[in-house]
Amino acid sequence: MITGKQLKAAIIHAAILITNQRRSVDELNVYPVPDGDTGTNMSMTVGAAKRELELLSDDVSVSEVADIAAASMLRGARGNSGVITSLLFRGFSKGLSGLQTAENSDFANALELGVAGAYKAVMKPTEGTILTVSRMAAQKAQELAKQKMDTEAFWQGILDEANEVLKQTTEMLPALKKANVVDAGGKGFCIIIGGMLESFRGAALPAEEGESQKAAAPDPQLDFNSAVAQYDDEINFTYCTEYIIEKTDASVDGAKLRAYLETIGDCVVVVEDDEIIKVHVHTDNPGLAISKALEFGSFINDPKPKIENMRIQHEGKVREAKIVKQQEVLPVEPTKEFGFVAVAAGGGLERAFLDSGVDQIVKGGQTMNPSTDDILRAIHATPARTVFVLPNNKNIIMAAEQTINLANRNVVVLQTRSIPQGIAAMLAFDESADLNENLNQMTKAFEQVSSGAVTFAARDSELDGQRIHKNDVLALENGKLAFTEKDINKAAYKLTKKMMKGDSTFITLIYGADVTEEKAQQLYDQLSAKFGGRVEITLLRGGQPVYYYLISVE
Repeated sequence: MITGKQLKAAIIHAAILITNQRRSVDELNVYPVPDGDTGTNMSMTVGAAKRELELLSDDVSVSEVADIAAASMLRGARGNSGVITSLLFRGFSKGLSGLQTAENSDFANALELGVAGAYKAVMKPTEGTILTVSRMAAQKAQELAKQKMDTEAFWQGILDEANEVLKQTTEMLPALKKANVVDAGGKGFCIIIGGMLESFRGAALPAEEGESQKAAAPDPQLDFNSAVAQYDDEINFTYCTEYIIEKTDASVDGAKLRAYLETIGDCVVVVEDDEIIKVHVHTDNPGLAISKALEFGSFINDPKPKIENMRIQHEGKVREAKIVKQQEVLPVEPTKEFGFVAVAAGGGLERAFLDSGVDQIVKGGQTMNPSTDDILRAIHATPARTVFVLPNNKNIIMAAEQTINLANRNVVVLQTRSIPQGIAAMLAFDESADLNENLNQMTKAFEQVSSGAVTFAARDSELDGQRIHKNDVLALENGKLAFTEKDINKAAYKLTKKMMKGDSTFITLIYGADVTEEKAQQLYDQLSAKFGGRVEITLLRGGQPVYYYLISVE
């Protein structure tokens, strides 16, 4: 028999374990591209439950624990693996509904319900993944529940079965066999079950080795939030001051601003890219912190600089920490028929989507897959009766789809798998058309777009017999590796040529944060010399991280 206190401890234990081992799970991914990988996404999803459960008292039922874990994971779900994990726990909560304590048979039924929910949510379930591992583990749980055994033996049997099936995944999927690895999601599931078993056996909580917030190639925004968080409880100065300035030019050095701020305060965090500098500082002289910033650039309008008295806020924060349920965002009232939410990262891309009619941008992409709750908040902030969501990444689609049943308005998730597809969909929107007409037109438009990307290898790997070294330049065509190169522009030129068809009429080049305008212009000129006579070529500064170039051919 398991109590609510024991189940709470088990899920917290599992969350720490998957967080500590997330890198080893990430490295199982077949493609070595620097994205929001499986281990990172699963750890952040289960970590969302950990934060809520830690606020609970020990006098709770298994039903309450399972409900809170499922609800927080659903909203915190990131990436396909995170969404599937949240769905497993949602079914888990249904199986334990109304129970004060739980027997082995209750957990067996709960696991079965979780697997059924996960399979139902995936449009085309693929065997040899976390779905297979969890399904076979659930079937084993049903067998074990009929036998008389203690809790530890029951969960050990489930884990043994999961690990055995995990080994078989290498033979189930050709891509896994070629890379000679097991399925990453299935491995994450085994780690979670293993963590729960350790807790049921009475093991002490493992030490936390780091936060799951950092992806393979960190976004400056994410680094900023992570760094700021470590100062939440430090109040040596009165005012928390935050602002963002747009640099006068790319040569402006944020390190000089940091050096000055350290002379007038503490807890200084300065994060910059080619366009902006974002600042956090605790100081008794916020006016000096702000006036100094004007030597480096100008303040942006949104968000505005923020100055808060931390001593007054501290007592309120202590009270808020005791609240278990997350406060819902008050949605705006619909004032129009259609609205749009797009996922994007990079100042240029964000402006492009806003200029095309998008109402809300959810910051994210490969470096950090946004959570279901991130997308839901953007939907509720969109003043429309029907909101189209453009995930613009195959690993964000499932998280976006979870908002359909959570939102207080109609949500339509377009299956856009890349930024170029998202832009094409927006350009096809017709304000005078109805929902079905627009859905058909936008879908047809983005499906005609061939998407390419030039990025780098995040780790050593081998794919299709080809050895890939860390930092090799990777050329991806419609999400699949086309070839590797050493030179960024050479890779982009070769990839564009490869993507061209006889009836192609448009090429769009979107260059990222790590490509200079001069280098991008060189590529534009080279392609213009090759195709300019019959193809319209557009060059756009996207400012996106991770991807040197995003390319679309229509």
